[in-house]
Amino acid sequence: MSSEKISRRRFLQTSSTAAALWIPAGVNGYTQQELLSFASEEGMQRDISKWDLDTPSLCLDLDALEANIGHMQTTVGRNGIASRPHAKTHKCPTLAKMQLQSGSVGICTAKVSEAEVMFQHGISPIMMTTTNVTATKIKRAMALREANPEFIQATDSEQNARLLSEAAGAMGLTADVVIDVDPGGHRTGITPGQPALALALLIDQLPGLRLRGLLCYDGGSQHIKGFAARRLRTLERLLAATETFDLFNRNGLSTEIFSGGGTGSYNIDHETRGLTDIQVGSYVFMDAQYMDIGGKDNDVQYADFEPALTVLTTVLNDQYPGRCTTDAGAKACTINRPWARVKGETGMNYSSGSDEFGTLRYDDNPSRTYRVGDKIELIVSHCDPVVNLYDSLYAIRGERVEAIWPISARGMSA
Repeated sequence: MSSEKISRRRFLQTSSTAAALWIPAGVNGYTQQELLSFASEEGMQRDISKWDLDTPSLCLDLDALEANIGHMQTTVGRNGIASRPHAKTHKCPTLAKMQLQSGSVGICTAKVSEAEVMFQHGISPIMMTTTNVTATKIKRAMALREANPEFIQATDSEQNARLLSEAAGAMGLTADVVIDVDPGGHRTGITPGQPALALALLIDQLPGLRLRGLLCYDGGSQHIKGFAARRLRTLERLLAATETFDLFNRNGLSTEIFSGGGTGSYNIDHETRGLTDIQVGSYVFMDAQYMDIGGKDNDVQYADFEPALTVLTTVLNDQYPGRCTTDAGAKACTINRPWARVKGETGMNYSSGSDEFGTLRYDDNPSRTYRVGDKIELIVSHCDPVVNLYDSLYAIRGERVEAIWPISARGMSA
């Protein structure tokens, strides 16, 4: 038998006679494939503790998730606006459906590939907030519009609007569009005021296009530290968009949609006159970046939403004083700052600068120390890129695995 073609059975036979595999006493565990075999539409067919998950693994606390969604919907309802959550955060159709069932008017996507996945999983009210500029993406977006009458896409230039019009006409359809207005960050969007109005008037005349309104998302406002400073920045940056909204109305143009705002400004955005809905994303999960910005009632910690998303990791080495090494490095946690945080513990800090390994260092008075084989739960640094590293979410109730949710739009960046 060729050594290059040795079978798995033969390998197991020879290895069992050569050496016994050491397994620590008292450790139960399941591979991802085993766990998937226990999962069904009704939930898990076997009682599994989250501590039996193989690591690194991405865990979602269902009680915290549901509390976060409930708090968001209560707040926006009280403030007279709606939520249109951004699916780029979770990339998970199951979660998007929960958001819609809770009262959201639709979902946003950043990429046409995300929109395609969401529609394939039964989600229709989708607004893509990034402009499609290449022939390939425009064709894909129009194909999606043909299949899904509730698909809306953004545009921010006359040239792009004409391309969308030509593509829609070639397919014999009418595409719904919103104008992306730049809040001042000069990342995307057209200049507010007269330039935005001129584009809107053009779209109103172009065949194959239907203007639905405008969007203006100021990502820079979301992480301003201190509620008062964040409120001031948020309202100042959307003032020009409100003036654009007024121009649209005075010229008889649609302002059915005036979308913007986000998790950091969710309880501020309703003060922007005319705003219809907010593009919240991270509120479902929370992360270390948001926890540091401070809230309306707590200027040090943003506690409006609970940290629901964690990475479970295992200690691999505890031989050196004041530290231990885990199996969750950059490939499991990213290298975004601030670093991930150990959930429920104090007197320690975590870093994931190494590709494969994370490092936990203790301060003078840690709340506890860890040994090889122990599992640690980490509050993620920035939820969006962390989610994109995993194939699935383990939905946890208490300490039991209740379901496994595919992250179906993982890697959909085109």
